[in-house]
Amino acid sequence: MSASSASQAKVQLLPREETLDNLQDRVAQLYEESRNDVYRYLLTLGLYPPCAQECVQEVFLRLYSTLKRGEAIENYKGWIFRVAHNHGLRVRARQSAEEPFDPGLESALRAAGPNPERTLMDRERQLQFHSAVESLSEQQKRCLFLRLEGLHYPEIGAALGISPSAVGEFLRRALMRLKKVRNE
Repeated sequence: MSASSASQAKVQLLPREETLDNLQDRVAQLYEESRNDVYRYLLTLGLYPPCAQECVQEVFLRLYSTLKRGEAIENYKGWIFRVAHNHGLRVRARQSAEEPFDPGLESALRAAGPNPERTLMDRERQLQFHSAVESLSEQQKRCLFLRLEGLHYPEIGAALGISPSAVGEFLRRALMRLKKVRNE
């Protein structure tokens, strides 16, 4: 190989390396910005915490692979949550043989407060709220949880494969049901 062709090869490799570095930096930045939100969302799907952590890593690995292949992503946040949603549902189906998470476990692990009556009332209110949330349809829950993670209607729609107006309707119905339970 001649000196000029070797220098040409180096010149051709440098932009590719810079592109990979930029790609890694972009995915790392998105990971830092979104990993906690994605993790919490996966927990709302019913994944156990260790499974949810693995899924978060898988989502960002898929993001990196997709970008490395040169595929364009217009809405990163929507894409990330859509992949997390779909992957999370598959993982949840596989973990169905395991014992489900008990929402009362968190309360049981906390030390009893100085006022047992107050503690009991708080627990009852928590159980009512959990029951109300469980009574929502799957789509209403998904829309509500994604909205709580800070996603906007178009991003939620992109993540769930529905229109932004359908997202608004699911959220409206969910909030009406939750308000009804609160006022009872």
